[in-house]
Amino acid sequence: MPHAATVVNDAVQPRRAAMLAIGTANPPNSLSQEEYTNWYFRVTNSDHLTNLKDKMKKICKFLITKCSCVATELAVRDQPSLDARQDILATVVPELAAAAAARAIAEWGRPASDVTHLVFTTYSGVRMPGGDLRLASLLGLRRSVQRTSMYFHGCSAAAALRVAKDLAENNPGARVLVVSAELSLTLFRAPQDGHVDTVVGQALFGDGAGAVIVGAGGDERQVFEMVSAAQTVLPDSEGAAEGQLNASGLVFRPSFELPAMVRDNVEQCLAEGVGKHVAHGGWNDLFWAVHPGGRKILDVVEERLALAPGKLDASRRVLSEYGNMSGASIIFVLDELRRRGDMPPGGLGVMLGIGPGISIEMMLLRVAAA
Repeated sequence: MPHAATVVNDAVQPRRAAMLAIGTANPPNSLSQEEYTNWYFRVTNSDHLTNLKDKMKKICKFLITKCSCVATELAVRDQPSLDARQDILATVVPELAAAAAARAIAEWGRPASDVTHLVFTTYSGVRMPGGDLRLASLLGLRRSVQRTSMYFHGCSAAAALRVAKDLAENNPGARVLVVSAELSLTLFRAPQDGHVDTVVGQALFGDGAGAVIVGAGGDERQVFEMVSAAQTVLPDSEGAAEGQLNASGLVFRPSFELPAMVRDNVEQCLAEGVGKHVAHGGWNDLFWAVHPGGRKILDVVEERLALAPGKLDASRRVLSEYGNMSGASIIFVLDELRRRGDMPPGGLGVMLGIGPGISIEMMLLRVAAA
């Protein structure tokens, strides 16, 4: 078991925020990799695109073992218009978010009415009022709960945890509920001959919701102390992961250069963002919660930081079991890490979010004492 790294410039901070509870949820249906590929090409009337179908099977074989997907419950043979999708998402997104939040609140052990702030993030649907209001109603939050919505942050929605840290540390008695819910229905589109990126996206993205209770002070059980947080944008990366909402849904076009950009910059970003707090031991003395944006993303982070085998197992398992659930994924990784129970009390780790921008979200975490 790795020893705990040493933190410098770590003055006593009685109001430092911590994650107090974690909850996750997925749609009840799931498909194996082979079932999902066959289903996808059947419902889009695309079985004749045999080269793309074979390509998707290979991607799924090395990427995910199963997929939870709301689209499998819907009549998508005619590919619903954006209007139809918005109507579906307006109901399903808050419900999935509420399922994850209810689990976090139950673990927390206090009534939902004790939540003072709600930070909600999604790219799945655009509506006024937003899904945060419906979510608050489903959970029975107080009418005076202070809501903050963050839309279209995509895979960098780990920023919501940074916002929650600031809220908790600067508002005495605050208890912040962070919820990220993503449904790939908004991304669903038929394969197009000559466009491999379409099937890559369909194979990669999945559905899920994650929730975290964040607070500072008090005597509640803690999961992770939130030591420090930082955000940066990779140079010349603004067009490396672009999404545009149009009549056919959300069209997301990540650049195939994205993994190389992460590889070339991730160590410097970490050194500037959280490395200044770590005095000894290097990256291998930390545990890692890296956004499972794809197998290549995890590979280049592991390679560039010279991480020991197994350091990214939690991220790899989440990717394999659920696919890339965008902003919700990092919460699943945090949940997987704490469930494994192999991190020493007081041990340090890094949460690393990677999303459009290319935005890099970093947070130094400490495992709470037993």
